[in-house]
Amino acid sequence: MGKKLLKLGLAMILLLVTAFSFNPGTADAASSKFVTQGNTSSKVVALTFDDGADGTNISKILNTLQTENVKATFFLTGTGLKHHPAEIKKITDRGHQIGNHSFTHPYFTSLTASQMKSELDKTEALAKSVTGKSTKPIFRAPFGASNNAVLSGVGAAGYTHTIQWNIDTVDWKGVSKTQIVNKVVNNITPGSIVLMHTGAGAPGTPSALPEIIKQLKAKGYKFVTVSEMLNLQTAPATGTTYTVKAGDTLYSIAKKYNTTVSALTSLNKLSNPNALQIGQVLKVKAETPSQPPPSTGSTYTVKSGGTLYSIAKKYNTTVSALTSLNKLSNPNVLQVGQVLKLKADAAAPPSTTTYTVKAGDTLYAIAAKYNTTVQKITAANNISNANVIRVGQVLKIPK
Repeated sequence: MGKKLLKLGLAMILLLVTAFSFNPGTADAASSKFVTQGNTSSKVVALTFDDGADGTNISKILNTLQTENVKATFFLTGTGLKHHPAEIKKITDRGHQIGNHSFTHPYFTSLTASQMKSELDKTEALAKSVTGKSTKPIFRAPFGASNNAVLSGVGAAGYTHTIQWNIDTVDWKGVSKTQIVNKVVNNITPGSIVLMHTGAGAPGTPSALPEIIKQLKAKGYKFVTVSEMLNLQTAPATGTTYTVKAGDTLYSIAKKYNTTVSALTSLNKLSNPNALQIGQVLKVKAETPSQPPPSTGSTYTVKSGGTLYSIAKKYNTTVSALTSLNKLSNPNVLQVGQVLKLKADAAAPPSTTTYTVKAGDTLYAIAAKYNTTVQKITAANNISNANVIRVGQVLKIPK
């Protein structure tokens, strides 16, 4: 009798361990997968472009991609979204994929998990405001700097894949068209991910791109976005509700609709996120008024549940405009009762600072650091060649 009770007790323990082995909070925060190349034998290639504060060549790049009927992937920064939102909107309008490249382009290896999340969340909110599209689920680390702590923090922020590359054109160094073409064509393999840039610091890229596409097509390659190569779902499913089916988990539903387990739990007021019933109808999007009231003044008082994105949408403005207007250090942190300006009182005068060039600096990197553009720096300093700056040179940095 004692042995039977012992076996029964062990069986019950095993059942309890199995039942609680899936923790939606843990699953939601799984580490991001580090990817340098697609795992495929098919002749497919993903052309990717990093966009910083200076997006000088976006239009040229997009025109070539449209002419050649090629889709690519662009990794966006918050500085770029603030400085050339119209150009960035063209990226998604033409069917290309966007990913998150941080807000201020810092080394993520020197950030805490909360700082990583802030960088990613601010860029995501601004990208949605500008394009209506999400940057999830892909992230590219600034400078390619990543480690286990970064992958953990990025995964916790909702980015399931950290995208590196296996072909670096080093176009940001100002190398020639021929060097860029040869770097790509001579190193291409099935599943390659190619790194290029959109700024004036990469002048060879726009002219190299048509030749890269032509030669790779001749080799039998097809062009795909990163998510197409990795079979990732990039856009959230449509609809505001979802009916639970056999085998569903809250984690799988959250992933399908590009949201989180915690968000679905809160939205549906679930007491136990592990207990779903077949046929249960879940809200996957918060209800919003069909006709939001127009602004009746120049200020808005923050209410419970208010976000800068929802306020910007309600008053037909942008997150970046409200952030700048109210001098917010963190647009993701609002307080109930906080009064926000919706209209500018008067234009602020431009400000200027200086920077002393150090070894290894490029005008593109300096522009990104100070949230300005290469063109503005070259104009302010009467620089005839943006690729030639010298160590010790003092530059005026216009805002």
